[in-house]
Amino acid sequence: MPVDSLIPLSTSNMYVNLLVSEGRGRRLDEPNAKAHTSKSEFLGQVACSDVQRHRHRQKISAGRDFVRSHEAGLLKHLEDA
Repeated sequence: MPVDSLIPLSTSNMYVNLLVSEGRGRRLDEPNAKAHTSKSEFLGQVACSDVQRHRHRQKISAGRDFVRSHEAGLLKHLEDA
């Protein structure tokens, strides 16, 4: 039966305990060793990076939606001309 690890994850204004399975905990060992960080620090960096990617995708989607709606208006204007 795998033993789970409780990894503390903290940022400047938040502290969370993260329950990680033994297998996933072992998979974190290699990246941590390469980056010379703790599992907690590594997971914090991953979480921040994921939030940044999510925000970036939202901005891209909003820009795409704006262009689509703007171009639709221009095409309608050209049809009417």
